Amino acid sequence: MAVTTFVSFVSFCKKFLRDSAGKLRKLRRFSSIAVQMETPIRILGIAGSLRRGSYNRAALRAATELAPPGATVETFELDGIPPFNQDEEQNPPAKVTELKRRIREANAILFVTPEYNWSVSGVLKNAIDWASRPHGDSAWNGKPAAIMGASTGAIGTARAQNHLRQVLMYLNMFPINQPEVLISRAMDRFDQEGKLTDAPTREHIIRLLQNLVDWARRIGPK
Repeated sequence: MAVTTFVSFVSFCKKFLRDSAGKLRKLRRFSSIAVQMETPIRILGIAGSLRRGSYNRAALRAATELAPPGATVETFELDGIPPFNQDEEQNPPAKVTELKRRIREANAILFVTPEYNWSVSGVLKNAIDWASRPHGDSAWNGKPAAIMGASTGAIGTARAQNHLRQVLMYLNMFPINQPEVLISRAMDRFDQEGKLTDAPTREHIIRLLQNLVDWARRIGPK
């Protein structure tokens, strides 16, 4: 009888320890998820246009207002960055140094690109090139990213976005694929003050930013 009781007690202890270990693992996993969910996500938004009345700059302003809870969209203006010169890459202009610092401080990047001649703007490509140099010191490396763009045409920068994805692949960036935010006929979706008034477009941007935040939490530093 005593032996049977002892064996039962040992079995109970083993089961208790197994159950406790399982609960502890779950608790640690849930705690890790909770910490990640509470960590603010900083998104750096870059519009590839300098024009004051640019629809893409207006779209980026809309994104700053539509950031999901737990995230912020900051912006960086590309004016003042000179044409890339490899002779200067070891001692870059102050604006380039600031750009690289802001990229590194961000958890994710939002590109808002116009379409010029079936590709991204020279202004945006120039900034991308500066921040990728010198070799081995690219600020873009490993960054989650999202892309959107606006144009007055019917396909809403689709070709420019596709071209930009090729560039990001080489830079070892990780852009999300959905949703595609292709803002066509932009003159009908923004008012005269540059405010985005089109509800479906606003919803698309909200979804894009939420997916970017989720992606940044998933692949970013733990």
